[in-house]
Amino acid sequence: MDYSTDALAGPSPWGSSSPKAGRTHQHNASQDSVTGPPAAQSEPTEPEQQQAVGQEQHEQHEHPQGQPTFQQRQAAARYQRQQRPVPAYKLQSKVTALERTGRKDPVIRFDVYTNLPKFRTTQFRDVRRTHGEFVKLSEHLISSNPEALVPAVPPAVTSAGAGTDEDEGRVKNSIQRWLNNVCGNDVLMRDEEMVFFVESDFGYSPVVRMKQPATGVRRKVLKQFAPPPDDTPELHEARPPVKAFYLGALDAGQKLEKVVKHRRALGLAETSLGEKLTQLHVQETHGGLANAYRKLGRVVQTVGDYHAAQGTAEATTLGDPLAYHAADAFIVKESLTNRHILLRELLQAEQARRSKEAAVTRLKSSTSVKRDKVDEAISALDEAKSAEEYLLGKTQRVTGNLLLEKRRWFRRTSEDMLDAIREYAVRQIETERRTLATLESVRMDVRQIDASGGLSRLGREANPQIRRVSMASSQTAKGDAWSGVERTRTGLARTLSGSLGGLPEQDEDSKANGDHDAVAGTGRPRGDSIKEDDEGDDRVDARNAASRLAQSTF
Repeated sequence: MDYSTDALAGPSPWGSSSPKAGRTHQHNASQDSVTGPPAAQSEPTEPEQQQAVGQEQHEQHEHPQGQPTFQQRQAAARYQRQQRPVPAYKLQSKVTALERTGRKDPVIRFDVYTNLPKFRTTQFRDVRRTHGEFVKLSEHLISSNPEALVPAVPPAVTSAGAGTDEDEGRVKNSIQRWLNNVCGNDVLMRDEEMVFFVESDFGYSPVVRMKQPATGVRRKVLKQFAPPPDDTPELHEARPPVKAFYLGALDAGQKLEKVVKHRRALGLAETSLGEKLTQLHVQETHGGLANAYRKLGRVVQTVGDYHAAQGTAEATTLGDPLAYHAADAFIVKESLTNRHILLRELLQAEQARRSKEAAVTRLKSSTSVKRDKVDEAISALDEAKSAEEYLLGKTQRVTGNLLLEKRRWFRRTSEDMLDAIREYAVRQIETERRTLATLESVRMDVRQIDASGGLSRLGREANPQIRRVSMASSQTAKGDAWSGVERTRTGLARTLSGSLGGLPEQDEDSKANGDHDAVAGTGRPRGDSIKEDDEGDDRVDARNAASRLAQSTF
């Protein structure tokens, strides 16, 4: 049969009733439309035929027999599928606002940008979801994706107090981090519920409700057994430290709650003490002592307020991260437990498949075999094999992805805890420095109770020859004078902290004469060399330490 272009130009071999007879190629709107007859376009002209023949001879001359010619390569390339670059799918979210109405569940407003094909568009503006809907989504993702470690949803309110700027900023940042972790996960971003969560117009509720592989008493009983044989030691050894971190974070959080409770009680007690001290100046006849009572009472009240705020800061900076990471570690621990349950199911499927194979083998060796029993044994064996293959593939997928998820979780948790501890330490240092500066502000009022120096002598000598009166504060913009390191103008970082040392205090005579180079406690002018200064003031021995401690009293 001739399928050349000449045969196509003639009448249709299927007759006039064939649909090919009336088929035309006049589609003007199409980009691949054909205007002329097929025979006229497919027949090459005489110069083109000569050029094609010459090219074919040239190809045959260049390539020996056994190698593909130009036409063969062109025909092979025609049917070869072009390799297109795989698109990099992404799902990005940005929290824009947080709305609170009384004690109701806060509403989180965020924008979504994506190029996933399941979504109906690429941008979603002003998506509104309550905190409870975030919790529902998280529970579904945990149940339906055993190969992923879903982060815990941050709480809707922090210890800073609902309605405060710090609380709003912390909640928004924590929700933003949660969205970044979920939307940046290749497994979670492809879940069907993510589409419903973003595109739902009136609230969100999971369409498919998944359950844990084992719950209740059965799960507790399975945890009592030894873990199944595992060919991945990294995941096998990951669960004990995760459980230890979970229990340690819970214990540390509970003890920190007690510290915060006692610190707030201390603040209330100091406030009450300050009020009582302030009331003493009314009936005090001595003018200097009455003034000292009044000033000291105010300072003690202020210190009480600082301690109450310090308790709130401790709960916010360290208590909330400990509670959150304890909940997050619990999810990771349960996800690793689900993998152990999956491994047990795989072992049971292997045992079931072997038992079915043994039953089929017994049927083969038996003399009298019924057809229905053979069909039943074969179908049971096929079901056991298919179940084993399914569980084997699922186990391999879960194991491979959990390896990556476990490393990410360890790195992310370490960074978050380091940031929390760093912020806690900085807030503690700032609070203590503020408290110390406040206490030092009343130092002059206590020393000026009487002409002999008030409480500054502490019973040493009856009539001191030189009475030191220092207005210098140890807490300045340059740093803390208690670090024991001389503060230079170059602004170098302090490398030694916690040693005994204080600011040099000036004598009254030296201060009156304008001599700013007097050494504390001795009246000796400073030497010109730094070496002499280091040997004199900054050395730490018994005599110098006692002198510095004497300077730090009232």
